[in-house]
Amino acid sequence: MSYHLPPLTWLRAFEAAARAGSFTTAAEELSLTSAAVSHQIRSLESYLGYPLFERLPRSVKLTSMGRAYLPAVRRAFDELSRTTFGLFGGQGERTITIRSTASYSVLWLAPHLKSFLQAHPEIDVRLHTAIWVEALNPDETDIDIRFGDGRWPGYQVELISNDNSVVVCSPQVAAQIAALTSLEQLQDFKCIHIMGREGRWEEYVSKLGVEIPLDLGIKVDTSLNALELAASGIGLALVQKSFAAAYLKDGRLVRPFDLELPSDESHYLLLPKGAKSSKPEALLFRDWLLAEANPERN
Repeated sequence: MSYHLPPLTWLRAFEAAARAGSFTTAAEELSLTSAAVSHQIRSLESYLGYPLFERLPRSVKLTSMGRAYLPAVRRAFDELSRTTFGLFGGQGERTITIRSTASYSVLWLAPHLKSFLQAHPEIDVRLHTAIWVEALNPDETDIDIRFGDGRWPGYQVELISNDNSVVVCSPQVAAQIAALTSLEQLQDFKCIHIMGREGRWEEYVSKLGVEIPLDLGIKVDTSLNALELAASGIGLALVQKSFAAAYLKDGRLVRPFDLELPSDESHYLLLPKGAKSSKPEALLFRDWLLAEANPERN
């Protein structure tokens, strides 16, 4: 098969300049002169027959054709980098630094991470946790895992999975709930409230078909805290289903109701847009995580 492609050096210059918004910055990354980068991009534009950049006084800006072409070029480089590393390994230190919320790190990532390490023993993983991840320097990490609505400017954002919320409690508390003569009596139980998830409890009991005042006197900052408090018998926790999986499996917690509550927020994987091209190790981890979190897609 004959491939009608421009030289890879031209494409590398295009991708680097598009990411940096500057021929000079791209030249520094590629260890070239600004004139060389400019020449390669002009050669690429001549080959394609379309301008890819608007030349501004101190920067460059992608044209509509440049914006349309860039995603395919990035995917091609990502695939080539990932496959080369996966087959032949890399040079020097092979480390990825992952930043995640504490609950996701402990309740989902840690129980699953073994399969990635077994598949890629040559990669060292550094896992950092933070409750408020936005407060940390993005330059310190290769991959961010965040919870929210998926809108983070400056990042390539990919949905990891959608996860409904469920109510869990200790078996002893569940037995008390089973003995209730009316759901209105749920107001006598403490509901553990996770900060930042305002209104979720009210929405849940409304879907149960009751309108009652709730005891939301216990407030925590992570799902991990909520689960541990619920397991101790203090009250009810409303958490993501995947977070409760280990507790439900070993019987520390049970679900007193079958109702699941959909969420308009989810966990996302973020790769910085403004940094150099993502490490092949990070791309391998991204592919593994998305497959591990969504086995039905495989």
